[in-house]
Amino acid sequence: MPDAAPSRHGAATLSIDLEAIAANWRDLCARHPSGPVAAVAKADAYGLGAAEVVPRLVAEGCRHVFVAQLAEAVALRPRLGEGVLVAVLNGVTPGSEEVFIRERIVPVLNDPGQVALWRSAARAAGRALPALLHVDTGMNRLGLSARDVERLAEDAQSFAGIDLLYVMTHFVSSELPEDPLNVAQVARFATTRARLPAARTSLANSSGIFLGPLGASDLARPGAALYGINPTPGRANPMRCVVSLDAPVLQVREVAAGETVGYNATWRAERPSRIATVAAGYADGYLRSLSGRGVAFFRGRLVPLVGRVSMDLLTFDVTDAPDLASGHTLRLLGPELPPDALAERAGTNAYEILTALGERYARVYGPVRPEA
Repeated sequence: MPDAAPSRHGAATLSIDLEAIAANWRDLCARHPSGPVAAVAKADAYGLGAAEVVPRLVAEGCRHVFVAQLAEAVALRPRLGEGVLVAVLNGVTPGSEEVFIRERIVPVLNDPGQVALWRSAARAAGRALPALLHVDTGMNRLGLSARDVERLAEDAQSFAGIDLLYVMTHFVSSELPEDPLNVAQVARFATTRARLPAARTSLANSSGIFLGPLGASDLARPGAALYGINPTPGRANPMRCVVSLDAPVLQVREVAAGETVGYNATWRAERPSRIATVAAGYADGYLRSLSGRGVAFFRGRLVPLVGRVSMDLLTFDVTDAPDLASGHTLRLLGPELPPDALAERAGTNAYEILTALGERYARVYGPVRPEA
């Protein structure tokens, strides 16, 4: 694996395949014929670098981008051409209206206070301002409640000066296609929409696209699936793997039977063993919960992580890989061990695995190669 930059010599290398991300977006477009497919790029494109990922998707034809926070949108906006909608899921807050307007960023309005704030901004600007409207249909997190919608519907001026581009909601359990809550949410969404000004709809997240007609709308909003996370848990992952992580072996040492490895002596060798110490740790987003549970690959062979995950170092039992030596690399994440599989070992989800990826890695934007 080539070095990414001289300043990162000795660091683990994180490879991010922009072409695989673009291919995943095309696949999702084919699965959502009812309307275009956006790219959710919050949390720095799920940890993979929004500054690189989003322009590649825009070049592919994506024209709708969602982030969580205004600062994320401000950083992205200059990298994107005209005709690309950049929306902030957390919405507008007092004092931020001028930034939204100046930077041509669109808020998602989540409650009556945000609706009133954006209506006032439109009045001050002397023109209609675009927005999306988020209605809650069961998540009970962000979004207008049914009662909020009723109250707004009673006032004909509630949306004066607001150009409603889309009305959206968010699935609670779309990764579970048999969950009756999916049908219930779509029904609630239809009822709620009927009380609002006419607008296009945005419904499906990554897994929602795989609900077929139930998840169809005018705009889908996938995030996880773009980045290779399986949108169909329990079934084969239809998306391409977009990341690999290869960490250099700093040292290989002989450990006698009965000796321990790592903090608090949580692992004891049952046989004479060879332990490889690797340059990565929880400071790099390799979760501490992987202690005693993680694995890596060396030339197709699985090697177990032993002992505690440290801040900067990992230790693997490479006794059964006698050809491994200092200077080789271990594959910590990739097609052989995708984010979903590593997440299962860590007791979390693949979202956390990707968004935790640290800044100390040497990042390379290029094809994810098979493990050497």
